[in-house]
Amino acid sequence: MTDLRLTDEVRTALGDGAPVVALESTIISHGMPYPDNVAMAREVEAIIRDLGATPATIAVLAGVPHIGLDDAGLELLGSGQQTIRKVSIRDLPYVVARKEHGATTVAATMRLAALAGIRVFTTGGLGGVHRGAATTMDVSADLTELSLTAVTVISAGVKSILDIGLTLEKLETLGVPVLGYGTDDFPAFYTRTSGYAVPLRVDSPEEIAALMRAKDGLQIPGGISVANPIPVDDEIPHERIDAIIEQALGDLDSRGITGKDATPYLLGRIVEITGGDSLRANIALVKNNARLGAEVAKAFSGVVG
Repeated sequence: MTDLRLTDEVRTALGDGAPVVALESTIISHGMPYPDNVAMAREVEAIIRDLGATPATIAVLAGVPHIGLDDAGLELLGSGQQTIRKVSIRDLPYVVARKEHGATTVAATMRLAALAGIRVFTTGGLGGVHRGAATTMDVSADLTELSLTAVTVISAGVKSILDIGLTLEKLETLGVPVLGYGTDDFPAFYTRTSGYAVPLRVDSPEEIAALMRAKDGLQIPGGISVANPIPVDDEIPHERIDAIIEQALGDLDSRGITGKDATPYLLGRIVEITGGDSLRANIALVKNNARLGAEVAKAFSGVVG
């Protein structure tokens, strides 16, 4: 099996059975501009530590999967965006074999987190079924990985640039529990509501941890998707963001951008059109998810307070 390089902090926490929260790295390299991305990554790690858990930002550096990064690693991912490959499951062996640098998506982060023994992972938005997937067949590997790997993924729902209804249908087909945290309406990344009901609702980290244990006891494979709405003060209203997304999608089509380049382009274009408001919302929801992730990891590991 490929060796994993764990920081001393992460190795000690896992060895002690202490709470650990995995974090992806694509959001650093391909989700936000520099230096906001590196500042965000450091702030998110600090939030998790302050709440009594250990952060483990995951990436591939020089072909080696790293579970936890130091400041130099975060800076490399954030500042070297043009030389950092976006790595999903299909790309992992390629990047490892060629000893390249890679920022891991939700799917790849889940797989590496599971190999390290980490059960809780927080991100910004989950990938899903893209609009027009009936003809493009563009469906994120995040969904398949959720059906295979026993990691609980906390997000602000799926990115609102996606087809939310079809994404929920796909998750149901794959047998993935989708939990709304404190909400009956599935959140849509920048906004707290999408008009789609969440299949299941939970209202505390302890409920999520209990569901994780029950799923393990039933020997049901795969992970859990927890949809945690963006804070009220940080959301962008539907009537504003929907029009902006349509404009960004039109720009995407006119440029002929497809595949794994689509989401980074759309998120960047939305930042431009909103004058930075979407970036501020993105950072706020990532921090909010990190807080919940730390509490879930503590509840699952049996840490009180």
